[in-house]
Amino acid sequence: MTIVASLVVGLAALLHGYIFWMESLAWTRPAVWRRFGIREQETAETIRPMAYNQGFYNLFLGLGAAAGVALFLTGSETAGRTLVLFTTGCMVAAAAVLLSTGRSYLVAALTQGTLPLIGFLLFLVV
Repeated sequence: MTIVASLVVGLAALLHGYIFWMESLAWTRPAVWRRFGIREQETAETIRPMAYNQGFYNLFLGLGAAAGVALFLTGSETAGRTLVLFTTGCMVAAAAVLLSTGRSYLVAALTQGTLPLIGFLLFLVV
C-alpha cells in the first residue's frame, strides 16, 4: 500500500510540475494558452503574468508532495505524511476552487484533483 500511495502522490506531483511548465514556461505557445480556454493572443499576453505566478504555485505544491514522499520513504514518516497530506489537500482544494468558477472547468478540476485526492486518502491509511 505504501508503494501505491507514493506512486499516486508522485504522479500528482509530476502533473503539477507539468502544469507549472505550461503556465510559467510555455505560456507563449498558442496550443498552451488555448488549452486554458484563451482564444486570442492579446488576451494570452494580458493574462501571462498571472499564469506565470499561478504556475509557480503548482510547482511548489508538486515539490512539496515529492519531498513529503521522499521523507516518508526514508524514515521520517510523520514529517513526510504531514507534508503529503498538506500538499495534496491543497491540490484538492485548488481543484474545488477551479470547479466553483463554472461547470466548464469540470474536466480540468477532475484532472487536477483526482490523483491528489486518491493520494491523500491512501496516505491516511498507510
